[in-house]
Amino acid sequence: MRSATIALVAVAAVLLNACTAVGPDFEKPEADLPSDWSAETEAGGFDTGTQQQAEWWLVFDDPVLNRLVDVARLHNNTLEIAALRILEARAQLGIASGQKYPQVQAAAGEASYVSPPGGAAASNFWQLGLGATASWEIDFWGRYRRGIESADAAYLASIAAYDQALVILTAAVVDLYVVVRATEEQLRIARENVAIQQRSYEITEVLFRNGADSELDMQQAQTLLLSTQATIPGLETALAQAHNALSVLLGQAPGALRDELARGGGIPVPPDQVAVGVPADMLRQRPDVRQAEFTAMAQNARIGLAKADLYPSFSLTGSIGLTSTTAGDSDFGDLFGSDAFSWSIGPSFVWPFLNYGRIKNNVRVQDARLQQALVAYRETVLQAAREAEDAMASLIGSRQQHAILEQSVKSALRSNELSVLRYSEGYSDYERVLNAQQALFREQQRYIGNRGDMVRNLVALYKALGGGWENRTDLPGLDPETAEQMRERSDWGELLDTPQ
Repeated sequence: MRSATIALVAVAAVLLNACTAVGPDFEKPEADLPSDWSAETEAGGFDTGTQQQAEWWLVFDDPVLNRLVDVARLHNNTLEIAALRILEARAQLGIASGQKYPQVQAAAGEASYVSPPGGAAASNFWQLGLGATASWEIDFWGRYRRGIESADAAYLASIAAYDQALVILTAAVVDLYVVVRATEEQLRIARENVAIQQRSYEITEVLFRNGADSELDMQQAQTLLLSTQATIPGLETALAQAHNALSVLLGQAPGALRDELARGGGIPVPPDQVAVGVPADMLRQRPDVRQAEFTAMAQNARIGLAKADLYPSFSLTGSIGLTSTTAGDSDFGDLFGSDAFSWSIGPSFVWPFLNYGRIKNNVRVQDARLQQALVAYRETVLQAAREAEDAMASLIGSRQQHAILEQSVKSALRSNELSVLRYSEGYSDYERVLNAQQALFREQQRYIGNRGDMVRNLVALYKALGGGWENRTDLPGLDPETAEQMRERSDWGELLDTPQ
């Protein structure tokens, strides 16, 4: 027995060493990107030197914002789902890796009470058996190696997906924070204009009551006042919705951040210079580009898995067993005697040669999916470049508007002062005051809106460049409560304690 086993194992080892993994080896897809940005980088305040975007939100120097980002990265539910998918992919990789070893390893036992036909009650007996079986399909065509390759790439893709979720979450938190601050500023401006217009209305009302002015001036003043007052409920609604959305991003109930946000300042001020690197840096940095590459790599290996079915599979199967009965002079103790021992070992093969149509079409399915993944990679790269270029163009435009609108607001403020002065001195009619106050409110709202847009465009640029995940030194752990729930349900070993 021993010599036969050694010989079969030796043959299997030789065959295994001679194995060749069928299917194509993965070739990293090419990215067709220019060497420089098309935007006017120097004129737009962009630095094409080395990027420093690991914690890009710190450029705003806003302690409240910094804390919100930290809390979101710890408690966001979508981010935790992405972390759980890494654990799932890690377990799938463990399943694939286990296929390298004997695929069947089973122990079995049985006890049967047998009553022979037509026999007396004394002839009934127990039949006992113990045994173990092992079967190992030799990875002759690389089926299991391709499976490990695919699972490993899928695992890396899940890590990239987590990084992408981190980029999206960080940008969403900062973006909503800017919306909150810009809406607060717009509310403040609206209330200030309501106060200005209220005083004008009261003046026209007094003049009308005293017969020194027409009712038209009073009605026009009231119309403008009511129109401005009507903007406040809409702004308050938008502010409440932004608060709620921000709370949910932080894994908290709507309204939970009201006190926290009350301690903050105004709209964040963007820096004069923004490091954007070059397009090639973006490809190395954006997690979704890496995810698309790993997805293609995983699919590439599945072609080899499908092709392996075209060839015969070779297996080595062995079993040992102990059998005994209580018939005749035998008893339970004979189960462990030498006469009860039996064994078998031998090779086998399976070749589904009549299923080539089905197998070949499965190979075609996997190849078509690979090509889809490669095209998706190219599309991801192009969309990444477009997003970065769009964000740079928007930031340049909003910066140019900022300077113009700043002067426009100053001019509108002075116009309002002059119109009120001339009206009170009787040198002009109320129409000039009305027009000036309408223009003042409009330009102030545009100015505040543009300030918010300028910061949001910068946030979009950092997001497009893939910033915000690089400070992660290892893979994410889980929230302690989540880890405890999973540990109570299943044996996760050290996977829940140590990031993989």
